[in-house]
Amino acid sequence: MAKPSRFEELTNEITPTVVAHPRDLTRVLAQRLGVSRVRAASYVRQLEREGWISRSGPSTHPVFSPGFKHRVFKLYPLKGLEEDAALAKDFRPYFNLAPNVQNIVGHGFTEMVNNAIDHSGGTNVFVWMSQSEAQITLIVSDNGIGIFKKIADTLALPDMRLALFELSKGKLTTDPSKHSGEGVFFTSRMFDYFAITANNLIYDPRENVPHDTLDDAPKAFERDAGTSVHMNISLNSQRTTTEVYEQFTEAPENFDFSKTVVPMKLAQFGEEQLIARSQAKRLIARFDRFKIVVLDFKGVHEIGQAFADELFRVYGNSHPEVELVPQNMTGQVERMWLRVMSPDQ
Repeated sequence: MAKPSRFEELTNEITPTVVAHPRDLTRVLAQRLGVSRVRAASYVRQLEREGWISRSGPSTHPVFSPGFKHRVFKLYPLKGLEEDAALAKDFRPYFNLAPNVQNIVGHGFTEMVNNAIDHSGGTNVFVWMSQSEAQITLIVSDNGIGIFKKIADTLALPDMRLALFELSKGKLTTDPSKHSGEGVFFTSRMFDYFAITANNLIYDPRENVPHDTLDDAPKAFERDAGTSVHMNISLNSQRTTTEVYEQFTEAPENFDFSKTVVPMKLAQFGEEQLIARSQAKRLIARFDRFKIVVLDFKGVHEIGQAFADELFRVYGNSHPEVELVPQNMTGQVERMWLRVMSPDQ
């Protein structure tokens, strides 16, 4: 990635700067950048044209405020960090969001920063929040061991790629004394797009990652290790945190996390097919923590008889309290499902 220009660097700090210096912005920028007032004034005009700041008042004594674009980022030491205090002090004052979007962004911020504090094993976390005319982007990036390695080590998984699949089920935590294992599951469904990159793997449960979305992230974001969580949501989103919880609980009677959706494609490695009983046995681990397990076969073209038998008949018969609900099946997958569930089997 090319080194950002002076103006690009300026956009990364202009939001808190204009809030702190609405009446003397040009002077402050000239001093901070070590340039003339004339040069600073040209930057101010460019910031205004591109939507980073807004001007009001008389031309001789203008008053500046944030435009429709906002951006704030901070690098925190993890030791002693309180995620709610960081959100309230360093980010929330600079973003004017609809109440439902603000709740979702706040949820994502606190859940993912807390994960870095409690699980990453790192020393710092970088948080980047940027608002455009249409959406807000939140990035939380730590310098720890990497979430997929941490899960694989904790669960003694033979392949780190299995960690992506375990994470997709929900109710997974490497420290049950501190966490319920619900944070990633619910957060990933609150945002329009959610992805985790770590250990040279990408967890994207809905295959909706715009891989160029970070082209304008500051250089401090780039890391060789650790975990990075990327989240986007439309400023006009009507989604609410309550609505998301209700999709996977027995609300309004109670909010117990009783339903999960499992993307079956994550059980496949590369071009391999789901054919073996051993694959099915890995798949069904922790299914008994749920009342309803939706098996989403999108992206899976076919399955083997042994795999289907172990999953639907053997597991289904031994765990009648767990309802397995297949969806998005191809013709071959549906025929195999019907075959193993036939009374003649």
